[in-house]
Amino acid sequence: MENLDVNALGLFAVRWVHYVAGVCWIGLLYFLNLVNVPVQGKLDAGVKKVLVPELMPRVLFWFRWGAMVTFLSGLTYYALLFEKGGLRVSAPNWTSWILLGMLLGSIMWFNVWFVIWPSQRKIINGVKSGNAADPSIPKRALLFSRINTFLSVPMLFFMGFGRHAGSSVPFLSVDGLVVLLLAGGIGSLVVWFSIKQSGTISTEV
Repeated sequence: MENLDVNALGLFAVRWVHYVAGVCWIGLLYFLNLVNVPVQGKLDAGVKKVLVPELMPRVLFWFRWGAMVTFLSGLTYYALLFEKGGLRVSAPNWTSWILLGMLLGSIMWFNVWFVIWPSQRKIINGVKSGNAADPSIPKRALLFSRINTFLSVPMLFFMGFGRHAGSSVPFLSVDGLVVLLLAGGIGSLVVWFSIKQSGTISTEV
């Protein structure tokens, strides 16, 4: 225990919390878009009135707080790393890729707390009361949920790329542009295909 690096252990703990919370958040994001949306579209009003008030508040609790913990732990980790000189010692390319991932993650966090969650509250309360929310509200919630889903793949890519390979690829370069286009293009294609197929998945077991 004499050689225990408390600072390194603290960084690891914050990073681990960031990972676990991120798995919770992004996992539920995919559940909502690839499972919940197709299923909800096939339910009649009577079933929704029973299911939605029981299911969605629970899902959205872990969804929004997973987003919050991911966001705060990510900022904490970055701040601690910067304070200890980890970012200054590393090549600036590393920092640029990580900051891009952080920007996308921050946009997603904002969408969850200030668009998706408020809209979903109105939808759930409308189902409970029998007075459906304004049609624009579900459309708004779905739009921003889709935006987050499309942002999630490049966000995760840039986080991983920045940490493991970002220092070898200059951010402001032709190679960097190629990485940006590939990450955005392939990520968008994967999400688009997954959403397209989500409504056709067989329920046979």
